[in-house]
Amino acid sequence: MKKEIYLIRHAEPLKSNNTNNIDSLQLQNEKWPLTVSGEQKAKELSEKEELQNIDLVISSNYVRTISTAKYIADKNNTNINIIEDFNERKFGINDWSELPEDFGQKQFLDEDFKTPNGESRKEVTDRMYNGLINILNNNQCKKVVITSHATAITFLLMKLGEYKNNAIYFNNKLIMDSSYKWKAPDVFKLTYEDNELIDIENIK
Repeated sequence: MKKEIYLIRHAEPLKSNNTNNIDSLQLQNEKWPLTVSGEQKAKELSEKEELQNIDLVISSNYVRTISTAKYIADKNNTNINIIEDFNERKFGINDWSELPEDFGQKQFLDEDFKTPNGESRKEVTDRMYNGLINILNNNQCKKVVITSHATAITFLLMKLGEYKNNAIYFNNKLIMDSSYKWKAPDVFKLTYEDNELIDIENIK
């Protein structure tokens, strides 16, 4: 059976100042809503022909991904299923100043690199991949939307394709390279035939 899974990076988040907030940095990050423009673009995304007749809508537990998914769920008359496997990478810090220099690049070079309380690339990849496999194995849905995050999706695509020379390929087709500029929202379509991945495509 053919299955199509749409990995969607959330629309533009509103990064507010929370200097007097007692919430942890992680919780503040999870609570970021969408900007007014982000809400509009999320609504426009839900109207794309490609995203009609969706059987299952899944989101990470972040406000910005749920807010992106709500329009697709409403358009397709279905609920949003929260699955934390698709959450963004945890930085494990209390202040942005604690982030190591060249943190992102170091994680691309070393899959085990992380802060003491954060997540490595391997840990993020494993939970994203396990979440994806569970979806493929445990339901008969033909069209699935997953709203997630740029870094988490990138790490998953690195596993699903071939990562070499700072670029991701699938069946010798370039999927993403170091010059790729993430859109908000952005969509990658995974096509499966009998649970075998046969194509990865960036939906413009």
